[in-house]
Amino acid sequence: QVQLVESGGGLVQPGGSLRLSCAASGSIFRLNTMGWYRQAPGKQRELVATITSNGNTNYADSVKGRFTISRDNAKKTEYLQMNSLKPEDTAVYYCNANILTMTLRVADFWGQGTQVTVSS
Repeated sequence: QVQLVESGGGLVQPGGSLRLSCAASGSIFRLNTMGWYRQAPGKQRELVATITSNGNTNYADSVKGRFTISRDNAKKTEYLQMNSLKPEDTAVYYCNANILTMTLRVADFWGQGTQVTVSS
């Protein structure tokens, strides 16, 4: 059993900052690529950023220069630092992790989602 638990969402004014966290726990042998996705009302879920186990990162064009993804492998936790937030960043943010479990199964796991609202 693997769980991803997110925290850090909330309401922030345009131009403000938030930091999301996602902690993985359970039957984990190795954490591979981790990422953040978001889904706004009436829209499909989209990629925000990913980070490999070696720390290589990839960002959606819409967040480049404003968001930073990072991870702490010892804590099995990933982070998303969001700066200069815009109203169009409003969405439910989901963390994702590709995990090799103790039973040697490789699968993608998802968090429950955390709401981020950017509004004045």
